[in-house]
Amino acid sequence: MFSIDRNSPTPLADQIEARLRGLMLDGQLPAGARLMSIRQLAAQLAVSPNTVVAAYDRLAAAGLIDSQGTAGYFVNAGVAAVLPDAAALEAGEEQEPVWLAQQANDQRAGLLLASSGALPASWLQDAVPASTLTRALARSPAGMATRCPPQGLPELRERIAMLLRSQGIAADAGRVLTTFGGTHAIDLICRALLQPGDTVLVENPGYFLMFGRLRELGLRLLPITRRPDGIDLDELETACRVHKPRLLFVQTTLHNPTGWGSSPANLHRLLMLAQRHGLLIAEDDVQGHFHPGHPTRLAALSGLDRVIYYSSFCKAVSPALRVGYMAAEPALLRALLREKIYQVLTTAALNELVFLELLAAGRWRKHLERLQRKLITARNSCLRQLGEAGMQIDTPSEGGLFLWAALPPGVDVETLVQDAYRNQILLVRGATFMADGAGDPHLRFNVAQSQQPRLASYLRERIAAVTGAQQALARVVARP
Repeated sequence: MFSIDRNSPTPLADQIEARLRGLMLDGQLPAGARLMSIRQLAAQLAVSPNTVVAAYDRLAAAGLIDSQGTAGYFVNAGVAAVLPDAAALEAGEEQEPVWLAQQANDQRAGLLLASSGALPASWLQDAVPASTLTRALARSPAGMATRCPPQGLPELRERIAMLLRSQGIAADAGRVLTTFGGTHAIDLICRALLQPGDTVLVENPGYFLMFGRLRELGLRLLPITRRPDGIDLDELETACRVHKPRLLFVQTTLHNPTGWGSSPANLHRLLMLAQRHGLLIAEDDVQGHFHPGHPTRLAALSGLDRVIYYSSFCKAVSPALRVGYMAAEPALLRALLREKIYQVLTTAALNELVFLELLAAGRWRKHLERLQRKLITARNSCLRQLGEAGMQIDTPSEGGLFLWAALPPGVDVETLVQDAYRNQILLVRGATFMADGAGDPHLRFNVAQSQQPRLASYLRERIAAVTGAQQALARVVARP
């Protein structure tokens, strides 16, 4: 979890207290998180249990943690009132896409990120051990003076190509470009391959932050309905014939926000339409790492012909070490590489060395297997809790982070998300994910973040209140 300095004049108990306070302030120990037991933490830090007891007692006296008997110590839900708010500046108005993204990344203590797009920090704490950094730097004789080639470290690109080939995508290191993550990949595609005024097809619902970015670049967005088995092909064909779009952004695996997949038949026909109409496809596979099976991807079916594939390690391993990657045919990749050099010159060698070590040592595969098991358990728990609370999930996700659940008729989604935020619960309404701005009764739930009983209790109470009022009104109307 953290280390202590035995040569410091600061007492060990004080150091432990300060480290835990810092984790709470950073949101790495959110409200409701269970702390390590006294004996576990003492063994990990090689200190006396009494030293840990002293630190825990001070945190409990400050109201930051609470002892729940044999269950252990938990971060207090009221910790936000005790710790200072490190983010005083708001990037946008409440429920605006940039505001929502800020809330998820600020990790404000006490705020339940039920609709967040990220895993809890506690799920990722063991993904990159401190020893990995040492071994990563040892891979390069220049150490911290190492320069990263703009296309990415050759050894890392080869490891990524091996990963892609295991997914059925025919790629070698020469067809791979590293990025700072999925968002960076989207920006490279737009700036390298599109011009202001170009028509771009997007899924509806889809990734809400991308919509604003595309509009800022002067691109014309044309929404295409996303269905449980893939994008609506009839709408797509009409759009291609009438509007002559340049490019389509699509998530074929574990679509955000619904968690749906795409059938092989849907993907085959999509490729045929793209070929017929000269359409480029950008396949977003950022969520694909979380899939428990072996889904079909466009990049595999097409052999990267007219398909630009991109993904990221950030969500699954570490948001602190931002590394993503793209794969494309050489002519397209060359344009993307030129744009990367213009934008940022290159990515960080240290980040890439760390991920090279994780892939080479097999830690990535083992970590991913653990995450997938935890997500399956969390998904099943959320399905049950949300269903009991009154949410309607007609088509559950194939796995991964998200569930797309509808409120019962009569429950106003706008009022609910505003009230939830006042109760320290962040929910994102379905309309936020609609490129055409249409109203929608759904909410996106992050299964890893939505298991806390207070979320189900809150939803059950609010839905029951509305349902009760509707039934009372119906009885009044029905009276002779």
